[in-house]
Amino acid sequence: MEQKENKRARGRPRAYDPEQAFSSARDVFWRSGYAGSSLDDLSAATGMNRPSLYAAFGDKHALYLQTLDRYIEASRQKMDQILAADLPLAQALQRVYDLALAMYLPSGDDARGCLLIGTAATPAVADIEVRDRLGDGLRSFDQAFEIRLQQALEQGELAAGAEPALLAKLASAILHTLALRSRAGDTRASLEATAAAGVKLICGA
Repeated sequence: MEQKENKRARGRPRAYDPEQAFSSARDVFWRSGYAGSSLDDLSAATGMNRPSLYAAFGDKHALYLQTLDRYIEASRQKMDQILAADLPLAQALQRVYDLALAMYLPSGDDARGCLLIGTAATPAVADIEVRDRLGDGLRSFDQAFEIRLQQALEQGELAAGAEPALLAKLASAILHTLALRSRAGDTRASLEATAAAGVKLICGA
């Protein structure tokens, strides 16, 4: 009796979209933090098994660092785009804060704050690579504000004697407040009022 040979197709790695995978992993870290995000969580979110995750991104730590890098870069690009637009200083600052609040308090979802501040501050104490990214990210946002504030000073939008570098840190501090207080349960109306007061303070300096 002739037996038929059963041939199995050689397994092929599942195709994946790197952008979608990073987006899914980012949301896991954003929701649960670094320590609270397990490999099983990341695998489920990305649709990739552990070997595939390791092959594509390295271990969880490497994936987290890459996620932070991409978040910082994307946030800086959005800030630069808004602040470089032909808008009065107050309007430009308000748009940055409006964008931040849309991220920190997504419509129809739980408050999540800022990925960088909300997830990196705790591991940064013992992890130099996370600490470097946290510091570099915050300074990058300071720089974006400072460039626009320096321009505002030169164009007479700020009072003579205003210090763009210090005002930039104040502008960033408002972002930090919005991020933390959104996670703490402050209402959108309260946070919008805080942002508006911050804009008035900076522009009146």
